[in-house]
Amino acid sequence: MDLSDHSPSTLRNPGKETIRQFVIYAENKVGWLNDFLGMLKSQDIHALAISVLDTTDSAVIRLVTNYPKETAQLLKSRSISFTERNIIAVEIQNEDSLHLITQSLLHAEINIHYVYPFLHQPNNKPVLALAMEDEDTGEEALQKHGMRVLSLDDFTR
Repeated sequence: MDLSDHSPSTLRNPGKETIRQFVIYAENKVGWLNDFLGMLKSQDIHALAISVLDTTDSAVIRLVTNYPKETAQLLKSRSISFTERNIIAVEIQNEDSLHLITQSLLHAEINIHYVYPFLHQPNNKPVLALAMEDEDTGEEALQKHGMRVLSLDDFTR
Protein backbone atom coordinates (compact mmCIF):
# COMPACT_ATOMS: atom_id res chain seq x y z
CA MET A 1 0.00 0.00 0.00
CA ASP A 2 1.46 3.36 -1.03
CA LEU A 3 1.08 5.98 1.71
CA SER A 4 3.05 8.73 0.01
CA ASP A 5 0.00 10.74 -1.01
CA HIS A 6 -1.74 10.55 2.35
CA SER A 7 -1.70 13.49 4.73
CA PRO A 8 0.49 13.18 7.81
CA SER A 9 -1.44 12.37 10.95
CA THR A 10 -0.79 12.22 14.64
CA LEU A 11 -1.65 9.45 17.03
CA ARG A 12 -4.29 11.63 18.68
CA ASN A 13 -5.74 12.91 15.40
CA PRO A 14 -5.61 10.06 12.89
CA GLY A 15 -6.21 11.32 9.37
CA LYS A 16 -5.93 14.98 10.39
CA GLU A 17 -3.16 16.92 8.65
CA THR A 18 -0.88 18.69 11.11
CA ILE A 19 -0.14 22.37 10.68
CA ARG A 20 3.30 23.07 9.23
CA GLN A 21 5.03 26.37 9.76
CA PHE A 22 7.73 27.65 7.45
CA VAL A 23 10.47 29.80 8.89
CA ILE A 24 11.87 31.77 5.97
CA TYR A 25 15.11 33.71 6.14
CA ALA A 26 14.82 36.65 3.75
CA GLU A 27 17.01 39.56 2.88
CA ASN A 28 15.97 42.80 4.52
CA LYS A 29 15.07 44.62 1.32
CA VAL A 30 12.18 46.94 0.46
CA GLY A 31 9.52 45.04 -1.50
CA TRP A 32 10.78 41.52 -0.74
CA LEU A 33 7.72 40.55 1.29
CA ASN A 34 5.39 42.01 -1.35
CA ASP A 35 7.13 40.03 -4.10
CA PHE A 36 7.10 36.90 -1.96
CA LEU A 37 3.36 37.13 -1.22
CA GLY A 38 2.72 37.78 -4.93
CA MET A 39 4.68 34.63 -5.78
CA LEU A 40 2.53 32.59 -3.37
CA LYS A 41 -0.67 34.11 -4.78
CA SER A 42 0.39 33.27 -8.35
CA GLN A 43 0.53 29.60 -7.29
CA ASP A 44 -2.85 29.80 -5.50
CA ILE A 45 -1.14 29.39 -2.12
CA HIS A 46 -2.75 31.40 0.68
CA ALA A 47 -1.13 32.69 3.85
CA LEU A 48 -3.20 31.44 6.78
CA ALA A 49 -0.89 32.96 9.40
CA ILE A 50 2.19 35.16 9.20
CA SER A 51 4.65 36.81 11.55
CA VAL A 52 7.64 38.91 10.48
CA LEU A 53 10.63 39.70 12.68
CA ASP A 54 12.90 42.35 11.25
CA THR A 55 16.61 42.31 12.09
CA THR A 56 19.44 44.46 10.80
CA ASP A 57 20.55 42.09 8.07
CA SER A 58 17.55 39.92 7.40
CA ALA A 59 13.92 39.20 8.15
CA VAL A 60 12.57 36.04 9.75
CA ILE A 61 9.14 35.20 8.37
CA ARG A 62 7.00 32.60 10.09
CA LEU A 63 4.33 31.43 7.68
CA VAL A 64 1.50 28.90 7.62
CA THR A 65 -0.08 28.21 4.23
CA ASN A 66 -3.02 26.17 3.00
CA TYR A 67 -0.74 23.94 0.86
CA PRO A 68 2.45 23.13 2.81
CA LYS A 69 3.84 20.56 0.34
CA GLU A 70 3.47 22.97 -2.58
CA THR A 71 4.91 25.80 -0.49
CA ALA A 72 8.02 23.74 0.30
CA GLN A 73 8.46 22.84 -3.38
CA LEU A 74 8.08 26.48 -4.42
CA LEU A 75 10.59 27.72 -1.82
CA LYS A 76 13.10 25.06 -2.88
CA SER A 77 12.63 25.87 -6.57
CA ARG A 78 13.35 29.57 -5.85
CA SER A 79 16.35 28.77 -3.58
CA ILE A 80 14.70 30.53 -0.64
CA SER A 81 16.24 29.46 2.67
CA PHE A 82 13.71 27.96 5.08
CA THR A 83 13.02 25.41 7.78
CA GLU A 84 9.77 23.65 8.66
CA ARG A 85 8.19 22.55 11.92
CA ASN A 86 4.84 21.52 13.34
CA ILE A 87 2.88 24.05 15.34
CA ILE A 88 -0.45 23.97 17.14
CA ALA A 89 -3.43 26.10 16.15
CA VAL A 90 -5.81 26.65 19.03
CA GLU A 91 -9.19 28.36 18.83
CA ILE A 92 -9.83 31.22 21.24
CA GLN A 93 -13.29 31.54 22.78
CA ASN A 94 -12.69 34.76 24.73
CA GLU A 95 -10.00 36.71 26.57
CA ASP A 96 -9.95 34.13 29.38
CA SER A 97 -8.86 31.51 26.83
CA LEU A 98 -5.36 33.01 26.74
CA HIS A 99 -4.90 32.37 30.44
CA LEU A 100 -6.37 28.89 30.12
CA ILE A 101 -3.90 28.10 27.31
CA THR A 102 -0.86 29.24 29.31
CA GLN A 103 -2.16 27.55 32.46
CA SER A 104 -2.79 24.25 30.63
CA LEU A 105 0.71 24.25 29.18
CA LEU A 106 2.28 25.25 32.49
CA HIS A 107 0.60 22.30 34.23
CA ALA A 108 2.00 20.01 31.51
CA GLU A 109 5.42 21.70 31.96
CA ILE A 110 5.51 22.73 28.32
CA ASN A 111 7.51 25.82 27.36
CA ILE A 112 5.93 28.14 24.77
CA HIS A 113 8.51 29.40 22.27
CA TYR A 114 6.31 31.95 20.51
CA VAL A 115 2.72 32.82 19.62
CA TYR A 116 1.11 34.70 16.73
CA PRO A 117 -2.43 35.01 15.33
CA PHE A 118 -3.89 33.36 12.28
CA LEU A 119 -5.37 35.58 9.56
CA HIS A 120 -8.04 33.02 8.70
CA GLN A 121 -10.71 32.19 11.31
CA PRO A 122 -12.52 29.01 10.24
CA ASN A 123 -15.30 29.27 12.88
CA ASN A 124 -15.35 33.08 13.07
CA LYS A 125 -13.25 32.80 16.24
CA PRO A 126 -9.66 33.96 16.72
CA VAL A 127 -6.98 31.29 16.32
CA LEU A 128 -3.46 31.35 17.74
CA ALA A 129 -0.39 29.63 16.34
CA LEU A 130 1.66 28.15 19.17
CA ALA A 131 5.20 26.85 18.86
CA MET A 132 6.36 24.78 21.79
CA GLU A 133 8.89 22.17 22.72
CA ASP A 134 6.48 19.21 22.59
CA GLU A 135 3.42 19.63 20.34
CA ASP A 136 1.87 16.22 21.14
CA THR A 137 1.93 16.75 24.90
CA GLY A 138 0.87 20.38 24.45
CA GLU A 139 -2.08 19.37 22.28
CA GLU A 140 -3.16 16.77 24.82
CA ALA A 141 -2.94 19.31 27.67
CA LEU A 142 -4.97 21.90 25.76
CA GLN A 143 -7.68 19.41 24.81
CA LYS A 144 -7.82 18.11 28.38
CA HIS A 145 -8.73 21.66 29.46
CA GLY A 146 -11.46 22.00 26.83
CA MET A 147 -9.51 23.95 24.22
CA ARG A 148 -10.19 23.21 20.54
CA VAL A 149 -7.00 22.36 18.64
CA LEU A 150 -7.38 22.71 14.88
CA SER A 151 -5.79 20.75 12.06
CA LEU A 152 -5.01 21.97 8.56
CA ASP A 153 -8.30 20.40 7.45
CA ASP A 154 -10.15 23.02 9.51
CA PHE A 155 -8.64 25.76 7.33
CA THR A 156 -9.53 24.37 3.91
CA ARG A 157 -10.89 26.99 1.53
